[in-house]
Amino acid sequence: MKALEGLEENFRFLVLEVTSQVSETRAFVSAPTHAGYDKVVSRDDYIDNLKNIVEEKCFSRIHTARGLSKRDIDRIRGLQIISGNLERIADYCVNIAGQMRYLHDKNMLIRNDPGPLFDIIEESLSRILEVRSRAEVAGALGICRAEFELDRLYKDTFDRLMNELRHGREVENCITAIFIFRYLERIGDSLLNIGEALLFSVIGEKIKIEQFQALQQNLTQSGFEGDVSDIDFRSIWGTRSGCRIGRVSPRDAAPDPAQSGIFKEGNLKKIRRERECIELWARVSPGTGPRIFSYHEDEENASMLVEFLSGCTWNEVVLTADWDVLEDAIFVFEQTVGDIWRATLERGPVPAAFMAQLDGRLAAVRHVHPDFFRKARRLGGVGLLSTEELIERCRAIESGLSAPMTVLLHGDFNANNIVYDHAAPRMHYVDLHRSHRGDWLEDVSVFLVSFFRMPIFEPALRGRINHMIASFHDHAQAFADDIGDSAWQVRLALGLVRSLLTSTRFELNYDFAREMSLRAHYLMEGLEEHRAGGAPWEEYRLPRPVLFT
Repeated sequence: MKALEGLEENFRFLVLEVTSQVSETRAFVSAPTHAGYDKVVSRDDYIDNLKNIVEEKCFSRIHTARGLSKRDIDRIRGLQIISGNLERIADYCVNIAGQMRYLHDKNMLIRNDPGPLFDIIEESLSRILEVRSRAEVAGALGICRAEFELDRLYKDTFDRLMNELRHGREVENCITAIFIFRYLERIGDSLLNIGEALLFSVIGEKIKIEQFQALQQNLTQSGFEGDVSDIDFRSIWGTRSGCRIGRVSPRDAAPDPAQSGIFKEGNLKKIRRERECIELWARVSPGTGPRIFSYHEDEENASMLVEFLSGCTWNEVVLTADWDVLEDAIFVFEQTVGDIWRATLERGPVPAAFMAQLDGRLAAVRHVHPDFFRKARRLGGVGLLSTEELIERCRAIESGLSAPMTVLLHGDFNANNIVYDHAAPRMHYVDLHRSHRGDWLEDVSVFLVSFFRMPIFEPALRGRINHMIASFHDHAQAFADDIGDSAWQVRLALGLVRSLLTSTRFELNYDFAREMSLRAHYLMEGLEEHRAGGAPWEEYRLPRPVLFT
């Protein structure tokens, strides 16, 4: 590969030098001499220099070479990651050699032989160049698995040495041996990083070994017969759930949504919950959510491969579609939402819970914007309640409110969790792990604020956003009239307070975040004023201008 000429040669030297460093360390541990120690320490300086040369050439290639493909860049980035971990392995070798001076009885390492660990390390290092040259997925996985085997051997030795310590035998020698074996175990961590970097070079995405194995299992369960290197895996960033999310499709083929899927891997409870919610939506509103192609659980984690739903996210539709398309889309969207609400509606009161939801996120808001929490003060002859006092008043107001019915909620009804397929035309919901039954205004308030908080201020685009907000607010008004929910506007105001305040923790544009905070305070003050006036909540009217900017 022309882009890597010269660089590959330096990299090969680095691999060979680190391999020799491990062999020299093994020989020194077996038969310590001053000359052996000097060899290990002096070689480390040369390895550091080689690593720096490789690193500089990697950055230079990426920033100055022209016409690099994504695959070229991925290989260069992978090479830089591997080089850093090779240099770290050499450092651990120096640490091991340094510990030998504290080992008073060399028989300690005869009884607790480090040879099997050195065997695994040397075997893994010897495979790096070939695996990289052939872009072998199986070879990369083999290097990754070395870490698990080293962990197992370290644990066995650690347990034996700890037992010796409990009986007070050779305390200093045992502690020194633990340190030596611990450095060998840490070399395994670097080998794992090297294996994952080799995987990155092949599939073009950073992915951990556990996630990769989960992806393999899900592809097999879904009927995919090729090798993982035959698929294109593209990470989807921006999720705050802690799950790994990526789009999977055949490599080197024309994009075809019908052959694509979304892979999710993460905490067992979260992924299991999302599977249950997707299955619920399939029963309630078939086609609204994605289909599940495969599902797999493994101890504390789980993963699944679900259908990729073609179309545009709802915020893309609102911002970019032609006006006639936008109007058609709004009609389909509001019709879909209304149909789901009516189909899942169950009469019976449910307490309002917006302030309880706010409580769980106030600490994060305070961490990002501590000055948004005002203290009580007086302005002329008028007293202003503190933020905490206003929240307490709203909590008292909420305690006397309830929704007259429940519906099935999306649970995270942001604009980017709604997909519109204009060709169908059809609306789809994604990221359904928070779905539950509750007050329909939970989804309404989240949806309205998800548009309000878009940091877009160009007049024409903001006009389209305001048009969407106004239309959905009117839709909510019509639905409330239809079902006889006469006090819906006070609950909507509480929901907007929650969503406006909590959204500030994700917004670092200070002026815009402050605008959302001020509007939340304005709504809380209006609610308190209405309460103090003694009028029934059915007469409360949300100040509509608070929704627009």
